[in-house]
Amino acid sequence: MFDLILTQTLNGLASASSLFLVASGLSIIFGVTRIVNFAHGSLYMLGAYIAWTLVGRFGPADALGFWGGVVLAALLVGLIGVAIELLILRRIYQAPELFQLLATFGVVLMLQDLTLASWGAEDKLGPRAPGFKSFLIIAGNRFPTYELFLIAVGPIVLLLLWFLFQKTRWGTLVRAATQDREMVGALGVNQRLLFTSVFAFGSVLAGLGGALQLPREAVNLHMDLSMISEAFVVVVVGGLGSVTGAYLAAVLIGILHAFGILIFPKITLVLVFLVMAVVLVVKPYGLMGRAPVGQARGHGPAEPLLLPADGLTRLAGAIGLVLLALAPLVAPDHILLTLTELVIFALFAASLHFMMGPGGMASFGHAAYFGLGAYGAALAVRWLGAPMEPALLFAPFLAGLAGVVFGWFCVRLSGVYLAMLTLAFAQIAWATAFQWVELTGGDNGILGVWPSAWAVPKTSYYYLTLMICTLSVLALRYSIFSPLGYALRAARDNPLRAEAIGIDVMRVQWIAFIVAAFAAGIAGALFAFFKGSVFPTYMAIPRSVDALLMVLLGGVQTVSGPIVGAFAFAGLHEQLMKATMYWRFGLGLSIVLLVILFPRGLVGASLMGLERWRRRRRPAPGLAVEAAR
Repeated sequence: MFDLILTQTLNGLASASSLFLVASGLSIIFGVTRIVNFAHGSLYMLGAYIAWTLVGRFGPADALGFWGGVVLAALLVGLIGVAIELLILRRIYQAPELFQLLATFGVVLMLQDLTLASWGAEDKLGPRAPGFKSFLIIAGNRFPTYELFLIAVGPIVLLLLWFLFQKTRWGTLVRAATQDREMVGALGVNQRLLFTSVFAFGSVLAGLGGALQLPREAVNLHMDLSMISEAFVVVVVGGLGSVTGAYLAAVLIGILHAFGILIFPKITLVLVFLVMAVVLVVKPYGLMGRAPVGQARGHGPAEPLLLPADGLTRLAGAIGLVLLALAPLVAPDHILLTLTELVIFALFAASLHFMMGPGGMASFGHAAYFGLGAYGAALAVRWLGAPMEPALLFAPFLAGLAGVVFGWFCVRLSGVYLAMLTLAFAQIAWATAFQWVELTGGDNGILGVWPSAWAVPKTSYYYLTLMICTLSVLALRYSIFSPLGYALRAARDNPLRAEAIGIDVMRVQWIAFIVAAFAAGIAGALFAFFKGSVFPTYMAIPRSVDALLMVLLGGVQTVSGPIVGAFAFAGLHEQLMKATMYWRFGLGLSIVLLVILFPRGLVGASLMGLERWRRRRRPAPGLAVEAAR
C-alpha cells in the first residue's frame, strides 16, 4: 500500500511541475497586463511542436541536440508571444477586458489552423530524453528518471522566479505593476516595454512547459484547450497574480488527480473543477490571492449608459422581424433550417447578455443552462411521455433551478473569479450528463425528441421558434429597463454605493442569474426539438464560448448587440466552413480584426458612428440663433 501511495504521489508531483510552468506564465501575464490570455495554451502547444521539429533536426540521441532544441523552442515561442503582443494586444489595452479575452480566443483559432497546416493532423511521437532514459527502483516499483527530473523542475523554477522578482529591478517593476500599474506609469516606467517583456517571459514559460512534454506524451492539436483549462484552474485556485499560489495549486491538483484516478475514476473528468469550486466558495480570491484594491476592478473606459431604443433602432428591429416572418415565403428549406437555428442562438446570446451587460457578470459556463433546458425537454419526452407543449414548459424550470443553486454561490464573487466558478459548475453539469448513462444516455445522447405533429413541418416549427424567441427577447429587454434592470446596473457600476442606498446587491444579481438561466433553458428546449436529439456537447465549453463570442461581437453594452452578434457569428462560421478547411484561421482573423476595429462590438460601433454623424449634422448654437432670426 505504501509503495502505491508513494508512486502516485510522485506521478502527481511530476504532472504538477508541468502544469506549474504553464500556469506561472499565465499568472504573471495577468498580474501585470490584466489580460486573461486564452491563447496561452496555444503557446504551450507550439512549444511542443517546435521542439519536436528542432529535436528531430538536431539529433534526438544527442544530449546537446535534444536539450538545445527544447531551450530554443521555448525562446522561439517567446518571440511568437512578442509578435502577438505587438501586433494585437498592444492595440486593445484600453478596450474592455472581455474584448481582450475575445481577441486572444481569435488568436487560438488562428494558431490552431496554422499548426494544422504546418505539421498536419496526425500525432507526433517525441524521443526519450538523453540522460533520462532509465528508471529507478523506488519502494519496489520502477519509476522513470525523467519524471523525477520534472519533479525537480517545478521547485527550481519557483526559486528562480522568486530570485528574479525579489532581487532584480525588472522583477521589482513587475511586482509594482501587479499591485498598481497606473502608479508605475506615473513614475516614468515605460509601460509598453514592460508589458512586452512580461508577455515574452510568460510565453517562454509556456513554450518550455510544452517542449518538456515531448518525452511524456504525443504532440497533438488538442493540447492547447486541454492545458489552458487546467492552467486557468491552477491560476484561479492559487490566486490571480501569485506565482507561489500557482505552485501550491498545481501540486494540490496534480496529487488529487493522481489519486482520483485510483479511488474515483469517473470523477477525474471534473476533479480540477470540483477543487476550484470548493476553494472559491471557501476562499473567494484563491489560496494566496488578495481582494482587488482601488481600480483593479477594470482599466478600460467607463461603461456607456444603456438607453431605450430610439425611433430609428425600433424601425430597424421591426423591419428585421418582418423579414424573418416573411422568410418562409421565399427561402428554401435549408435556409429556413439555418434561420431557425440562428433565432434560437439569438435568444441564447440575449440570455447571457442579461447577465453580462446590465449585470457585469461574465459567465464562461452559460451553456450549462442551455444544455439543461435541452435535457429537460428530452427527459420529459422520454421518461414522462410528455408531448412537445408541456415539455417546453418544463425545460426552462429545470435550467432555472440550476440557476438558483449555481447562482447562489457565483454572485458572492466578481470578475474572473465569478466567471471561472460558472465554468466549474458547467463542467460538473456536463460530466453528470456524460456519465449518468442510465438517465441521459451518456455520450449516445437521447434520440427521438420530436415536436408535435402540427409543428413537424419546417415552416410551422420556424414560426413557433420565432414567436417564442421574440417574446422571450422582448421580455429580457423590458427587464433591462425595469426597476430590476436599473438596480442591476447600479450594482455593476458601484456596489458599495448601491448597498448604501438600500439595494441588496447579491439578491439582485442572483435574480438576474436565475432569469438568464431560465431564458437559456427556453433556447435549449427549442434546440432539442429542432435537432430531434440531445447530447452532452450541448453544455460543453465550446458552446459557452460561442455564446460569449456572440455577445461580444455584437456589443455587450448594447441591448441589440447579442442578437446581431448571434446572426453575425453563426453566419460567418457557416460560410467559412463551406469555403475552406482552414475556417478557424478565417474566423479567428475576423474576430481579431473586429476587436481592433470595433472595440465595442458591431452595434456599439454603429451607434457611435451614427451619433457622430448626427453631431456633424446638428448646427452650432450660434448658427441656430441666426437661423431663428
